[in-house]
Amino acid sequence: MILVTGATGNVGGELVRQLAAAQQPVRALVRKLDAGAWPAGVESVLGDLAQPESLAGALSHVRAVFLLGGYADMPGVLGQIRGAGVEHVVLLSSRSVIGGHPDNAIVDMWLTSESAVQASGVPWTLLRPSGFMSNALRWLPQLRAGDVVRAPFADAAIAAIDPHDIAAVAALVLAPGARHAGCSYALTGPAPWLPRDQVAVLGGVLDRALRFEPQPDALARVELAKSFPPGFVDAFFRFFVDGEFDDATVLPTVSELLGRPPRSFEQWARAHADAFR
Repeated sequence: MILVTGATGNVGGELVRQLAAAQQPVRALVRKLDAGAWPAGVESVLGDLAQPESLAGALSHVRAVFLLGGYADMPGVLGQIRGAGVEHVVLLSSRSVIGGHPDNAIVDMWLTSESAVQASGVPWTLLRPSGFMSNALRWLPQLRAGDVVRAPFADAAIAAIDPHDIAAVAALVLAPGARHAGCSYALTGPAPWLPRDQVAVLGGVLDRALRFEPQPDALARVELAKSFPPGFVDAFFRFFVDGEFDDATVLPTVSELLGRPPRSFEQWARAHADAFR
């Protein structure tokens, strides 16, 4: 049995569907039992990574865990996983840890999660993706209101990756008999994209005359502070304004692991077009 945490998220949901399609026994960790319509054969179970003690039932008879990082008590989560006899943990981390500054709040969060996994005594694999193509879903309120998308960091190109590809790599390394323990994989999409380029692609897919407008830094700080703590807002500016993290470099890892190129932003946009309509 494979336990997928974050099963209602962009990567976790894709992974549950791919494992089910491959007829792998899969269990989806949710905080509400009505939190998703799963394919046949998928078991959903209650649990919360913010409360490690809630995971005991979910971990029963589990061989491997796909684990989200970033929770306050990652050692506690890993203690539950180790105590359940899990044989392999695949952690979803971030490419920002590679050469990242530990005093950056976002880098520190991911490094702390990775350290907890590596110190757990459970065989592990680290997945370190670039920014997600699905982050474009943040523009939905603007696109429902009109044809203008305003977004921060207009000059920061990101080699964004489709969560479908992250899930495909996770499914590969989680497969029975796969030999990826102790490996760390940095994952990117096939090309770097600026926000204006993504908006142009969306316009073509949706057959709408969309327009991109850069969001001034001062306004971006105010808007980001509505959703993120101050340390994270500072981290974003250190990444994408001060140039502390280059997320534009394209890597061949997805192609090497999957034997096919990563999906393009246009492919992602077409697969999710209905969400924008």
